[in-house]
Amino acid sequence: MILAAGLGTRLRPLTNVVSKPMVQMAGRPCMEHAVRLLARYGVKDIMVNLHYMPEVIQEHFADGSAYGVNISYSYEKELLGTAGGFKRVQAFFGDEPALIVSGDALTDINLAQFLAYHINNGGIATLALKRVADPTQYGVVIREGNRIVRFQEKPKRQEAISNLANTGIYLFAPHIFDHIPAHTFYDFGKQVFPELLAKKEAIYGYEMNEYWCDVGDLAVYQEAHYDMLTGFVQVDLPGKRFEGNIWLGQRTVISPDTTIVGPVLIGNNTIIEAGARIYGPAIIGDNTIIGRNTVIKRGILWDHVTIADDVELTDSVIACNCTIPQNVLLKNQVLEKSIVQAVCELASYKEVAATETEDNTI
Repeated sequence: MILAAGLGTRLRPLTNVVSKPMVQMAGRPCMEHAVRLLARYGVKDIMVNLHYMPEVIQEHFADGSAYGVNISYSYEKELLGTAGGFKRVQAFFGDEPALIVSGDALTDINLAQFLAYHINNGGIATLALKRVADPTQYGVVIREGNRIVRFQEKPKRQEAISNLANTGIYLFAPHIFDHIPAHTFYDFGKQVFPELLAKKEAIYGYEMNEYWCDVGDLAVYQEAHYDMLTGFVQVDLPGKRFEGNIWLGQRTVISPDTTIVGPVLIGNNTIIEAGARIYGPAIIGDNTIIGRNTVIKRGILWDHVTIADDVELTDSVIACNCTIPQNVLLKNQVLEKSIVQAVCELASYKEVAATETEDNTI
């Protein structure tokens, strides 16, 4: 099951236009990387719970056949929580072990090793764990041997009992459903796991060595992109890879009078005009136009973006269907269509560039 019902408030304004699992990650929705990971390990049947902007997810993935899987959906009119949404689709799992992953996290976990660990230990639940530098952003655990003996949810730094974070990737034995009430909002971290410990049920912790990132806020969102382009996380990137860590999509036209310094991913049907300079890590989406003499440094552009001439864009994210006008300087901005005009009016440097002091400095 892929959990995909969350609102993603910390990723606004990007989640004003799409749900958090559909936020673009290197040319693909974040959740698509999860689907591709599952398919790579032979998982054929996937359940996805939905709530916020469900139609966007359903339109993109449909029945899953394009990815070699079968996807079913569970729409929650009212949010049921991570465990409550799982309980709602109990019949989907039957007597098989149940795997839970998040639609808004990026990982290349070895699922075969994770499953073998779960089966060998024989507990009711196995949680994938990852050591993190800042435990205040996560639920953390303490183990004795392989068994989890204590949970702590987003502790203050001075109170943290561990730096082993709960990644939200779980394997469950079929009788897990006996511990989750039906038709009730219920949460794994706050209710199910503490209650299992109180009942002396065996919960195991699998410390993963592979990459995992909870794409929880805008800074982490940008960092995760750079991890993808630099190969720190093993994911399937779209396009054909060329020397210099440059990925190019199909039917893309790049003027010979450009500078592109990788790692840079450029999507399909995109035009990059003369004099443009792109310095990676950078993502340029599908059906996008980069104007003459525009400079992009560490930018993330979604699909259908138009960047006019003489724009400078640094450490910024531009969502779909945005147009950035000529002679604008943007730094550390995250924009979606409804706020572009107001921000760009403030960011225009036409007037500033025309004002020089006596010693010719601006």
